[in-house]
Amino acid sequence: MKRVFDLVFSFFALIIFLPLMIIIAVFIKIDGGPIIYRQVRVGINGAEFGIFKFRSMVVNADKLGGYSTNPGDKRITSVGSFIRKTSIDELPQLLNVLLGHMSIIGPRPNVPAQFHEYTQEQWDKRNSVLPGITGIAQSRNRSNATWQQRYDMDIEYVDNSSFLLDIKIIINTFKQVVFKGGY
Repeated sequence: MKRVFDLVFSFFALIIFLPLMIIIAVFIKIDGGPIIYRQVRVGINGAEFGIFKFRSMVVNADKLGGYSTNPGDKRITSVGSFIRKTSIDELPQLLNVLLGHMSIIGPRPNVPAQFHEYTQEQWDKRNSVLPGITGIAQSRNRSNATWQQRYDMDIEYVDNSSFLLDIKIIINTFKQVVFKGGY
């Protein structure tokens, strides 16, 4: 049931957001560099895949400062600032959902280098479900959460995953993005 929901939701979301995605692509291209940023992430059972995002940072940003960002990060482009605040940079991940690498809802996928932040048991449990475009941590305003709180929310999802919980997360994520201006 979850896979069917993911396929239907991502297919229609791509259709609905296609005009916006084209506009954003044009602005990113005018800003210079590639439109899509592809990064290796860890998926279900530790399988690596390439996640798609609209490029929101300067070219080679990961070589200039690692995989995480802080408020005011100088690597974020002017277009990137807007698309990050509104989470538009995540829209290309709908393709990852269609390809079966991700789900709409689940723990956000880590980069492989984050393995060292976990015990093997924690890593395995967190990666026992498909990663998601959004999850509990994002729907509860992840920017105010510590790493441990985000991990705990990811495990809460793994332990309590259900269709009803997924719907609640989608609604809460929408509220975070639309009414609070992002995460």
